[in-house]
Parts: sequence; structure tokens; C-alpha cells
Amino acid sequence: MTRRAAEIRLDALLRTACDVIVERGLANTRTADVAQAAGVSQALVFYHFATKERLLAQAFAYAVEQDLARLDAVTRSSAPPLTKLRRILKLYTPAGRATSWSMWIDGWSESLRTPELEKVSRRLDLRWRQDLAAVISAGVADGTFQCADPDGAAWRISAVMDGLAVQLAVHDRVISRRQFGEWVRLVTARELGLDPTDLD
Repeated sequence: MTRRAAEIRLDALLRTACDVIVERGLANTRTADVAQAAGVSQALVFYHFATKERLLAQAFAYAVEQDLARLDAVTRSSAPPLTKLRRILKLYTPAGRATSWSMWIDGWSESLRTPELEKVSRRLDLRWRQDLAAVISAGVADGTFQCADPDGAAWRISAVMDGLAVQLAVHDRVISRRQFGEWVRLVTARELGLDPTDLD
């Protein structure tokens, strides 16, 4: 197998593993399930991933990296801080139940018991906070935001978004997408000295 073929096969396995995990959950996903869904032998799965834990951790990282790529596109753009902030808040909103949010929620839960998954979860989770804090700091520097503690504000805003997103993604009709957006804008506006309508 050439290196390029191996990379393509690995990418396909990770995409398939993500699909299986969304359907079955991290705790109930077996390497045999991924192999069957991908139409390959279980031996090939173990060729790429020495253990089931490594497969799950890498699949989780793969899914979340897709979200981080979209976040990077926002933070690296030349848009002003307020526009970047609006886009980040929109990115964070769960689009539906079978989304990367189910992977995040499942990943957090399994991280309590799986050290390899906890390391991946921590690294990826902190990236969101750091990028949000950087956008807030840029807005403070140019006078758009009023905030004495951009890092703390990023943590508080993220914590509210995480909690509401779990409710929106897990519990059907407990809160609406409209309520999610309104409450996140309200909290963010209070943290940054804005009017909530500035974030519409």
C-alpha cells in the first residue's frame, strides 16, 4: 500500500468511524462495527489504530477538527472583531441532533473514563476558548468591546453556550434555536459592553 493510498484509506476510515459513533455512541462503537461499515477487515482497522481507544480518540479529533477548520476560517479572516464574534456564535449553535455536537457531548462523557480521549477533548475544547478570547481581545483593543478580562469572558460565554447547546442537541423541544440565540447574545452582550441587537 502506497503512503497516499494509506492516507486516503485512513481518512475514509475516520469518516466512517464518525458516522458509526454518531449512530451508536462512543461507548457502544466496536472496531468490528467500523470495519463492517467501511467494508474492510477488522485487521485493517487495527493496522491504522492499535487500539479501540485510539480509534475513538482519533475519530473524535477528526470530527471536531472539521469544526475547528471553520473556526480558523473565521479567526484568520480580515473581518472586524464584531463580525468575527457574530460568526463564532453562529458556528457554535447546534444545527441538529445528528451533528458534531453529539460527538462533543459523547466525547466529554467518555473523557471521564478514557485518558486518551480526555487529552484530545481538552486540547480541542481549549482551542475554542483561546480563539474566542483572541477575538474579544482584538475587539477591546480597537474599542469595539468593553471587557477587563477577555479570557474570563471567553470562558463564561463558552460555558453558557455549552450548557444551552447540550439542552438543544439532546432534549428535543426543551429550548428552541431562537431561545438559544437570544440567550447567548444576551450573555455575550453583557460580558462585552454591547447591546444584544449588535450581535444579530
